[in-house]
Amino acid sequence: MNEQEKASAPQDQEMWRPRSAIETGALGRCPRCGTGHIFHGFLTVRDRCEVCGLDYSFADPADGPAVFVQLFACVPGVIFIVMLEILARPGLWVHIAVGIPVLILTTVLPLRPIKGWLIAAQYVNKAQEAGTAQLWAKLHGDAAERNSNR
Repeated sequence: MNEQEKASAPQDQEMWRPRSAIETGALGRCPRCGTGHIFHGFLTVRDRCEVCGLDYSFADPADGPAVFVQLFACVPGVIFIVMLEILARPGLWVHIAVGIPVLILTTVLPLRPIKGWLIAAQYVNKAQEAGTAQLWAKLHGDAAERNSNR
């Protein structure tokens, strides 16, 4: 983003209508403007939104996406493969031809929408670790700083 775009990017939080984390994050859109992108590549988080200039330094989904994928996506994939063995007893080549694509589809594809949702949820809910109130005050203006002093 060049200097002119940074200068023209509105910094006032009140200029942006509130958006749900699911509406923006699952689609990989900026949680503030809903137009810009969260990701550069498949899972790499951008430094800032190319449309509104939101700084994504607050975003830290950590292992959250992987945990959700393991708990809610991998289990049905593994159950499918086990049931295939129990009910049909196919050869090894069928397990390789069917099982590997099923596991890839149920593990890799959900990572991006889940990571986007977690990043957007952090923004929408103003989630922060202890001691990061100054960062939120910088990102959200004086209102966040007043709330942290209460």
